[in-house]
Amino acid sequence: MEPQPISDELSPRELIGRETVYEGRIWNVVHDTVQLSDDGSRIERDYIVHPGAVSILALDERERVLLVNQYRHPVGMRLWELPAGLLDVAGEPPLEGAKRELWEEADRTAESWAVLTDVFLSPGSSSEALRIFLARDVNLAPEGQRHERTDEEAEIITRWVPLDEAVAAVLDGRIHNPSAVVGLLAAFAARASNYSTLRPADSAFDAHPGLRGA
Repeated sequence: MEPQPISDELSPRELIGRETVYEGRIWNVVHDTVQLSDDGSRIERDYIVHPGAVSILALDERERVLLVNQYRHPVGMRLWELPAGLLDVAGEPPLEGAKRELWEEADRTAESWAVLTDVFLSPGSSSEALRIFLARDVNLAPEGQRHERTDEEAEIITRWVPLDEAVAAVLDGRIHNPSAVVGLLAAFAARASNYSTLRPADSAFDAHPGLRGA
């Protein structure tokens, strides 16, 4: 008998108690007490409760990927990244959030969308689930229909980079942003099948605690 394909799976545990230990502007930190097993073992964990996020790997007809460069204060560096943002608009589907973020960060729209991959960015310390989309048939928004960026986003610059060149930068340690690293390597792998094995853009986002089965 062939083994089942490997897949992460839900593993419900009884939540004994939860306390919010820090309330932040964007996310909170909670302290959970969890029944780990039937023999009475319990664990206590502090972690970030995150609304989730989307990221967009926009690819043009020349197999170039759209990268954005912006300052990230916690690491004190300007990073090359994919356009991305939080799922912090109530009721907004992930695909619509991705379209909004591509417009807000890169002044672009796209006609063709697919799910590139889903990932937990730091599952030992955060509930953040990230969906990375592949966007194709990309267009620049007209001058009068572009988003007015502020704060760090006001310094964003964009560049079209050949996919192979961007992947080489990842492997050479010159690109560090996790969604960019995962998205670029996933696109490089998906290209072997001409992106034909990717999931539809509106596929259920089961990695996200608030969207499972949606």
